[in-house]
Amino acid sequence: MAVELIDPTLVADSADVVLQTEQTWGDLDAITNVLIDNWYILVGAAAGGAFGAAIGALPAFVFTGFLVLAGVAGGGPGVGIGFGPVFGPHISFAGGAAAAAYAAKNGLMESGMDYHNGKDITFALGSRPDILAVGAIFGVFGIVLEEVFRQLAVPTDPIAFTVVASAFLHRAVFGYSILGSVSSQASGRFDMGPFERGEMGNNHNFGDGEKDNSDMLAVEPWLPNMYKWSHVASIGLVAGAVAGYIGLQIAAGGLANLMVVPEGTNLADAPAAPAVFFGFGISAASLIFLNLGIDRIPVTHHMTLPGATAFFAVTQTAGNDAILAGMDPIVGLIIAAIFGMIGALVGEAGQRIFYAHGGTHVDPPAFAIFVTISLIWLLAFLGVFETAVWVPGGL
Repeated sequence: MAVELIDPTLVADSADVVLQTEQTWGDLDAITNVLIDNWYILVGAAAGGAFGAAIGALPAFVFTGFLVLAGVAGGGPGVGIGFGPVFGPHISFAGGAAAAAYAAKNGLMESGMDYHNGKDITFALGSRPDILAVGAIFGVFGIVLEEVFRQLAVPTDPIAFTVVASAFLHRAVFGYSILGSVSSQASGRFDMGPFERGEMGNNHNFGDGEKDNSDMLAVEPWLPNMYKWSHVASIGLVAGAVAGYIGLQIAAGGLANLMVVPEGTNLADAPAAPAVFFGFGISAASLIFLNLGIDRIPVTHHMTLPGATAFFAVTQTAGNDAILAGMDPIVGLIIAAIFGMIGALVGEAGQRIFYAHGGTHVDPPAFAIFVTISLIWLLAFLGVFETAVWVPGGL
């Protein structure tokens, strides 16, 4: 049976919600135990979704990053808080994104963003009751779907999957095109040429406050300074390697020894969690600078999380006799860099397919994490990687 949520008063154990997995499929009883017997998490999720709506989806996600960093430094509890009810991205971030979609559709936003305002996840929406209610509803949806996936031990990242599913749901509920509509000025979903040429006019079937379609860019890439394939691949390699190295240092020597890996270090039995999440926390927390309007800040959490996970997947020994098991740390770092690049490229593909031609924020990093973490589990299942580390249903 998959892990059950435990008494919230036992804060020190709350990391178990995220960090413990089993090697078998879960069951329906586990879902009942979490969502009905522990009904208070639904209240927390509603509050978290409303919180994300009030302060904005991206600022809410920055809170996740700082909580994860504090959790790793403190031994684990904050990791569970950062990914759990209230602050989990599937709750506060997804609730904030849904609230932005609702507000933009109803002319309640007009944030000044060059794109359709439904994509402005940096914008705080304040205290309007209907907007808070939208965030709360999507916060509850987030915890329900995430826990269904987690308690059934579906082998993927249930949080990332839920963030993506929530975005498609808010598009459907509020009357947006679910996949977006490609402008006649673009040759296809992967064509960013109209943006580079500054061409205006898209195929959205709605305006945005006082703006109409002719005032909007024909194609709206997720990050205007980070969409070229070579740039994306380069930052992915760097971010993946950084995340792997940080995980190595924490697992091998503790937070007090981040300068040098002890001679003869063997990571075969070193604890992967919560060290595997430290790079993700840095990436998420760094987005405070993006929210402050500093240009060219890269978004990297979809590179650091798969990078660190892949690092531990090949350097540990779990008795599975995989092709890549108990590998030297340098091999692990190479694998981490490769998976950081894969995450970056998958995220870019996701933004071109789901974001650039749509009217609301479908999160490219969440899509990339869902795909790459599923891939890591698949490689473990096929006997290439030794373990899927923290993935529900993992090996």
